[in-house]
Amino acid sequence: MAWLKNLRRRMFGGTPVYDGTGGGRRALAWMPGNPGAVAALSLAQDELRAKSRDLVRRNAWAAAGIEAFVANAIGTGIKPQSMVQDQATREAIHSLWWDWCEQADAAGLTDFYGLQALATRAMLEGGEALIRLRYRRVQDGLPVALQIQVLEAEHLPTTLNRDLSGGNAIRAGIEFDRLGRRVAYHLYRSHPNDGLLAPMSSNAGGGMDAVRVDASEVIHLFRPLRPGQIRGEPWLTRALVKLNELDQYDDAELVRKKTAAMFAGFITRMAPEDNLMGESAADANGVAMAGMEPGTLQILEPGEDIKFSAPADVGSSYAEFMRQQFRAVAAAMGITYEMLTGDLTQVNYSSIRAGLLEFRRRCEALQHGVIVHQLCRPIWRAWMDQAVLEGAIDLPGYRKGRRTYQAAKWIPQGWSWVDPQKEFNAMKLAIRAGLMSRSEAISGNGYDAEDVDREIAADNARADALGLVFDSDARHDQAPVSASSDTPNLQPADEQSADQTNPSDTATDNQDPQP
Repeated sequence: MAWLKNLRRRMFGGTPVYDGTGGGRRALAWMPGNPGAVAALSLAQDELRAKSRDLVRRNAWAAAGIEAFVANAIGTGIKPQSMVQDQATREAIHSLWWDWCEQADAAGLTDFYGLQALATRAMLEGGEALIRLRYRRVQDGLPVALQIQVLEAEHLPTTLNRDLSGGNAIRAGIEFDRLGRRVAYHLYRSHPNDGLLAPMSSNAGGGMDAVRVDASEVIHLFRPLRPGQIRGEPWLTRALVKLNELDQYDDAELVRKKTAAMFAGFITRMAPEDNLMGESAADANGVAMAGMEPGTLQILEPGEDIKFSAPADVGSSYAEFMRQQFRAVAAAMGITYEMLTGDLTQVNYSSIRAGLLEFRRRCEALQHGVIVHQLCRPIWRAWMDQAVLEGAIDLPGYRKGRRTYQAAKWIPQGWSWVDPQKEFNAMKLAIRAGLMSRSEAISGNGYDAEDVDREIAADNARADALGLVFDSDARHDQAPVSASSDTPNLQPADEQSADQTNPSDTATDNQDPQP
């Protein structure tokens, strides 16, 4: 290897260009690899997914982190707002959509927004989720003959890799054409780890035969981290080892304290054959325990001594150590420390708001870049196509104006701030300064501006009809007009003008007084 060192010395001056390329003592155990985006997950995905699911099942912090992300990213749901200009058509679309949302789940367990949370939770826990579009018969009586089925990533086998005769290729269960486009998914009928307990296990093959499903009927939900990535990575990947060891350490501390607290004291005596006061008879193993009661005085024989147990405390460094480890876990999961642990002892308004702002940016990136783009928009388009096809809604010229009819704005749930008064005051100033519209402000709170305006108008009309005046009505928050202002002013016009004229202003401006 001398020639290699000489070559490196001639090319790079004898020293590494970057510190990370050095081969010193600290880098001896560092064996880096550089697999591709597909190869990196091809062999490790199943194990990472299994460990992630195991931690979520038995580790409270892992479950809390997943639930915190789902609650903030989805909440009550990401709702669509049609951008069709015609109000009647827009209201007809919204009305049909609300009716369909209640029956969108193929399993009948939740609505469309509950499916959003279910798919997002499956993506966070397993790295990806599969959403299948199940088209139904018109005779089934659905508002629109379309339902949604959420499948876990195990339905898509990672070991299915082969080349097809037509030029297509299957990689990790996904079929690609010659141009690299997804054309089909090869899915198991049932979950491979459910066995005979799966509802589809009674079919031929026990539910383990792979069924080819066209890509237009499958939505593959995952967060792409690298160009060329075809499968998703569990969100707990970088925190798996730390969470597991931290859980074991915390359990060990708990068991140590519990064991130490069980021993009240230890008695030393010169004659072991003598029984102490309150000592029970020896059991089959020859072990006898001395009972203790509050206020008991034990008389010790000569040569006997008692030493009470004083177990060592966990120490003052235990809380800080756990807090530091939780911060590392929260950083790996992409959430704040307070969301992971629920510990708010060391925060104030400024610090927690800064943390929430950073987390809000991450949530918005997930909402608009992954959930809305991969999940909501394809379902909205498929739903509208099916609604027009079966005649559930009449949209003239839909074939030519399909993009216009399908245009929609997706509104996530609004954010609850630490101090709403300050936030709404700032929002009010932005609206009055022309930096924000009312529609944008209302959408930021997770509501449709048109629905809010209609509700306000209806409330005002009902209050006026009943003669009700509320303090919350902005139309009545002006100062009352005095009664003297209602009577005509009998003062002459020239006296009025004289009274309203400021002499100092006329003197300053060097103007002649009015006649």
